[in-house]
Amino acid sequence: MIGRLRGLVLEKRPPQLLLDVGGVGYELEAPLSAFFDLPRADTPVSLFTHLVVREDAQLLYGFRSRPERELFRALIRVNGVGPKLALALLSGIDAPELVRCIQEGDVTSLTRLPGVGKKTAERLIIEMRDRIAEAFGEALPPELARPSAVATPAPEANLRDEAEGALIALGYKPAEASRAVAAVTEDVPLEELIRQALKGMVSR
Repeated sequence: MIGRLRGLVLEKRPPQLLLDVGGVGYELEAPLSAFFDLPRADTPVSLFTHLVVREDAQLLYGFRSRPERELFRALIRVNGVGPKLALALLSGIDAPELVRCIQEGDVTSLTRLPGVGKKTAERLIIEMRDRIAEAFGEALPPELARPSAVATPAPEANLRDEAEGALIALGYKPAEASRAVAAVTEDVPLEELIRQALKGMVSR
């Protein structure tokens, strides 16, 4: 099992990430929250990882903190929630807000996320309440108890197609992704563009 990697960020194409570890390039998928917090390319970074072995593929997922990885692991144990949906959940809503929705039984907010219908939202709330308590006890880690500050990367150009592609990869329909990105009128970096587009969709 690969539990943690430290290396240089070579490429960032949300939700895919390429990490150079001692000359070996590891391809990972990460929630968009991780991308918002990642440094520039060619900068050392440490990621907690989770390896999923399937019959047709081996998929590696990366997380900026251990609690976020544990939340991902708890999510994929829920009936009907696989790694792709878990990644979309952690990308469409930040971890502290997801924990709040589960603890408060906020079905409405959960059903705004891609791939989450009312039955899935209710199942998440029922099954995840116990798993959050089991994993973290009564005291949640700071990373899950409150939102952390997000650093804004340096500006990049011509990123709207990439932002739409990232949203589609997370499970949003192309038309939804296009509308969400078009609604962001500011000239902002890729990570911020995706973040604002997601925020607009979830808040509707």
